[in-house]
Amino acid sequence: MNAELLIMFTLDCDRAYLYAHPERELTADEVSRYDAALARRATGVPAQYITGHQEFWGMDLIVSPAVLIPRPETEHVIEAVLELTRPSALTRPSSSPLNIVDVGTGSGAIALALAKELPSAEIHATDISSAALEVARANAARHELSSRIKFHQADLLAGLPPGAFDLVVSNPPYVGESEEDQVQLEVRKFEPRGAVFAGPTGLGVIERLIPQAQEALRPGGRLVFEISGTIADRVRDLLCAWDEVAIKNDLQGIPRVAVAQKAGGN
Repeated sequence: MNAELLIMFTLDCDRAYLYAHPERELTADEVSRYDAALARRATGVPAQYITGHQEFWGMDLIVSPAVLIPRPETEHVIEAVLELTRPSALTRPSSSPLNIVDVGTGSGAIALALAKELPSAEIHATDISSAALEVARANAARHELSSRIKFHQADLLAGLPPGAFDLVVSNPPYVGESEEDQVQLEVRKFEPRGAVFAGPTGLGVIERLIPQAQEALRPGGRLVFEISGTIADRVRDLLCAWDEVAIKNDLQGIPRVAVAQKAGGN
């Protein structure tokens, strides 16, 4: 699969073209480019950072070493949000637009997917990294969603108005530094450390996110964020003061998404 991605990158073509033209021979320049890409991949550089692209929720996103590479598992976060935004699931007036914030947006993957699926929602996205926000803004522009998403450089939800949001959504860092040896070498070596690791136990950011979300959400608003199986029980404990706490599994049966409602919604 990596070889296929790199040859598509070299030829600047899609998969359909590649399979439709098996007889296509590479020029000397293309061979040189392909060899250079293979050499970088051999050092562990993720293919997505070599090509500068990654697909998420049916969208082609720009990625760089400034942002975490979007994973298919994070699409479960989008699914959880869409389930919560069905009219029958809402505990708010349906006449007013949903106000959603994506915390730690990185490439903008979550914010863009929600803007795509919820055209009447007001979407905000935060990140502490100015370099990450540049990538997110570029992706919003490429997908003609710039007018739909308001970007903020902020540490989590700092500076955003209290009680303003119906949904706080996030894929925070949740890997503990004690688990570092279990993480793929290419992730440890090349992806932004602050987007992967969160203190010794992996809860360093989530422990700050939960009370900030409590402040930012209106009564009855929902917090939705990605987790791992290793922290699921501790996350449930951190959400003990919230209503309707649920941990949703991914397709492999691993706890992947935490959902909770701010008290006072009913």
